[in-house]
Amino acid sequence: MLAFYNKEHVGDTLMLTFDQVGEHGVDVESRGQVTVIKDKTSHKIIGINLFNVSQLFEVNGTGAVTLTDSQIDKINDLLKENKLSSLPDTDQSSKLVVGYVESCIPHEDSDHLSVTQTRVSKDEIYQIVCGAKNIKAGLTVIVAKPGAVMPNGEIIWSGDLRGVKSSGMICSTRELNVTDIEDLPGIWEIDASFEVGTPLEDVIQKYRTA
Repeated sequence: MLAFYNKEHVGDTLMLTFDQVGEHGVDVESRGQVTVIKDKTSHKIIGINLFNVSQLFEVNGTGAVTLTDSQIDKINDLLKENKLSSLPDTDQSSKLVVGYVESCIPHEDSDHLSVTQTRVSKDEIYQIVCGAKNIKAGLTVIVAKPGAVMPNGEIIWSGDLRGVKSSGMICSTRELNVTDIEDLPGIWEIDASFEVGTPLEDVIQKYRTA
């Protein structure tokens, strides 16, 4: 679940995002101060907008924000009051994490893309298509998992690149806005001592305090 709030430019509206909009568009249902956005084909909830959210609780921060368990409970209570389904996903764990490139092969339909199998946790390996020249097996990298919010506000989703499924993105320091640590072309090759799944903020802190 991604939560966004910008009172100055959007108003007192908390926007929750769960997935990207499909090719056939969306259906919208509004009840009270809640609007639910569903994929037109699968009917899966992909977004919820909560208007006048300050009537429920105070939101701390602007842009991408993290909700407390108490705030999530209040949202679910409001949804229940309006006879709507509870939140489909409340996972707010970091989506920018350390990954390890276990394999890397050339894309069959490209002269510059590579198809990697990249481990992002003990139990998760993502297939990620990468266009960086320095990508290769054996690297420790930063991965933007599906649902990650980049510093420029872009949300990373799964998709296809030249007919090959790609889940997430392997990142450069420029994409992560950490060029003060390193400013080289291609993906950021981080120290191999970092454990897979370590959040990006922990990596940045270690580099900046080294």
